[in-house]
Amino acid sequence: MPTRVCCCCSALRPRYKRLVDNIFPEDPKDGLVKADMEKLTFYAVSAPEKLDRIGSYLAERLSRDVVRHRSGYVLIAMEALDQLLMACHSQSIKPFVESFLHMVAKLLESGEPKLQVLGTNSFVKFANIEEDTPSYHRRYDFFVSRFSAMCHSCHSNPEIRTEIRIAGIRGIQGVVRKTVNDELRATIWEPQHMDKIVPSLLFNMQKIEEADSRIGPPSSPSAADKEENPAVLAENCFRELLGRATFGNMNNAVRPVFAHLDHHKLWDPNEFAVHCFKIIMYSIQAQYSHHVIQEILGHLDARKKDSPRVRAGIIQVLLEAVAIAAKGSIGPTVLEVFNTLLKHLRLSVEFEANDLQGGSVVSANLNASSKDNDEKIVQNAIIQTIGFFGSNLPDYQRSEIMMFIMGKVPVFGTSTHTLDISQLGDLGTRRIQIMLLRSLLMVTSGYKAKTIVTALPGSFLDPLLSPSLMEDYELRQLVLEVMHNLMDRHDNRAKLRGIRIIPDVADLKIKREKICRQDTSFMKKNGQQLYRHIYLGCKEEDNVQKNYELLYTSLALITIELANEEVVIDLIRLAIALQDSAIINEDNLPMFHRCGIMALVAAYLNFVSQMIAVPAFCQHVSKVIEIRTMEAPYFLPEHIFRDKCMLPKSLEKHDKNLYFLTNKIAESLGGSGYSVERLSVPYVPQVTDEDRLSRRKSIVDTVSIQVDILPNSVPSDDVVSNTEEITFEALKKAIDTSGMEEQEKEKRRLVIEKFQKAPFEEIAAQCESKANLLHDRLAQILELTVRPPPSPSGTLTITSGHAQYQSVPVYEMKFPDLCVY
Repeated sequence: MPTRVCCCCSALRPRYKRLVDNIFPEDPKDGLVKADMEKLTFYAVSAPEKLDRIGSYLAERLSRDVVRHRSGYVLIAMEALDQLLMACHSQSIKPFVESFLHMVAKLLESGEPKLQVLGTNSFVKFANIEEDTPSYHRRYDFFVSRFSAMCHSCHSNPEIRTEIRIAGIRGIQGVVRKTVNDELRATIWEPQHMDKIVPSLLFNMQKIEEADSRIGPPSSPSAADKEENPAVLAENCFRELLGRATFGNMNNAVRPVFAHLDHHKLWDPNEFAVHCFKIIMYSIQAQYSHHVIQEILGHLDARKKDSPRVRAGIIQVLLEAVAIAAKGSIGPTVLEVFNTLLKHLRLSVEFEANDLQGGSVVSANLNASSKDNDEKIVQNAIIQTIGFFGSNLPDYQRSEIMMFIMGKVPVFGTSTHTLDISQLGDLGTRRIQIMLLRSLLMVTSGYKAKTIVTALPGSFLDPLLSPSLMEDYELRQLVLEVMHNLMDRHDNRAKLRGIRIIPDVADLKIKREKICRQDTSFMKKNGQQLYRHIYLGCKEEDNVQKNYELLYTSLALITIELANEEVVIDLIRLAIALQDSAIINEDNLPMFHRCGIMALVAAYLNFVSQMIAVPAFCQHVSKVIEIRTMEAPYFLPEHIFRDKCMLPKSLEKHDKNLYFLTNKIAESLGGSGYSVERLSVPYVPQVTDEDRLSRRKSIVDTVSIQVDILPNSVPSDDVVSNTEEITFEALKKAIDTSGMEEQEKEKRRLVIEKFQKAPFEEIAAQCESKANLLHDRLAQILELTVRPPPSPSGTLTITSGHAQYQSVPVYEMKFPDLCVY
């Protein structure tokens, strides 16, 4: 019951106090006296200078009623304050607001949930009022702390607990709205406030059902959900908070998220972490996406010594953030981002190698498998993230990233890479090679360059092809797949998947364009290098079916994207050389690999013959394939790569009709206007310094007779005097020599370079003079049947045993069947 005064005393009281007293009924259950409330409101609007006194007096009464637990009168006082606040919008409202906030604070400090909810509701109404002038002295520190505490309510009654938490979330939402609209809105973004607001919202968001993970842009929950579900309300408040963040305060809003996830160990499993950062990425402005990505990378650096699953959880969050960023702004520090990811990739491989090498046998047996799997999760997450980053970059930046990653790939015997592998060992180095090439494969996926020179510049092509000489079939597969990504500019690779005999290539609907001048120049400069790596790659002893499929696709893509008439001839020469190598078998390959090479040659010649559409050529290829189908199916890809395929014991006794013959191909192509002179010259891969990177027998180790080509034309007498005498002992010494001295290697390199760059007329003249010189000597030593060429082309026709070489240049002649005792 409110205290009543006599009429005499009441007449002496100030009018505003009398008006305030009259709004309170004798019984609080009757509620606010509306007629007297209208009088008070009219008085306040008419005399705004009295608002501060009205507010002070109402605050005094409310404080007294709160202490005395008169909840009914507290409700009436707050209702009156709300109505006055909504009705008065003058500058004089500032002092009144202070009294209002003081009363709200009193309610929030009370231990009664009902009063706390009442104070929150009043504050929310106040937050929705737009003030005419900013308030430079007002702060909301107390309200931030109090609302945050309410968000963590642990009341024993679940319904009351939910009600208090909802009130706390709505209070935080009101603070955010009020401060953002205020001129002093920067104060709410201070770390001391964000460290309370963000964890309070995340704490309530954790209560959302695990299965109901919201993916995509902000949803539109119903009004009932907003009012009744703390998780939904907290999520919407969190989205609103992030949506109002600007460039300067973005980091302050994101960093508490990491602290919360670390404290509650939510990186493993990381469903909630992913959910949070999806909300962040969809809520912030697109141009600030790179700030979030950099914060995630920074946190990954800070937690680099944590367990693999924690690091994998952080990287997967980064992956989701990058996927959402899409074509948005990823920021200018692209190389820094990739450098960080590659650094963690190396650390993961190093941890994996240490786990396998260190520890006791018992612990290794117990934990090696699980740790290995955990680190593989980290590595796969990093690779996928790098792929998403690369695919979202413009072409010019993607080219830089390709060079950057390629520079990190370690190659045995070189020190050009920039990645520290001193602690990895051979196993770790191989692992990091595979991981980096897989990363490069992801980055190059979908890359479309107008010219092949842009996609494969010399500075990138040379280091890329180096791993293709390694004695590791998986590394070679990755190199070929990267090459396919860059070569396939018309999306034809899917149509060529799988090595097979294609009955009608026209059914594939191959897309191709006319070869441009830049692509032609590229093949003139780098064609021999590509042929060489394909040739050597086919002769690796550890090849599996996928290697042959990728090599076949490489030949087909070169034909589609880069082949003019000259390149087609070179590719056919390469295919015939592969067939000859499988028959002669200088490298002692197993029968499966020899048949695999024969099948690859058949599949490619079938493809190229239909692509150039020369009827005679197609007829010859089809005839050979038909004979193979009946007599030697193991020479066809459909059979040799099938399980339990019967293999022959040898290839020497096969009929020549099973092979593709050079003279038949030359005859068919010559009749269609092709320049087939070069078909008569067997393909031999050029010797380069990369041969030392290969752990198998290289082409430099094969025994051949080479003729010195002097830099200047000299008389024949000088030629004779400068030519090493070829005797039986010299040939025996050459065959028995297992290694080749550096001087001999340099000598061979100069000879090949001479033949590649010197004018044809000069080479032909010098070959002719040397051919005449060697003619008699070779006949005497080897008892070979030698027939001089009909034209001065510098070539010989030599028959030895079962092998016959037609039009072989003297400097490339080999004697595979020669045995010296």
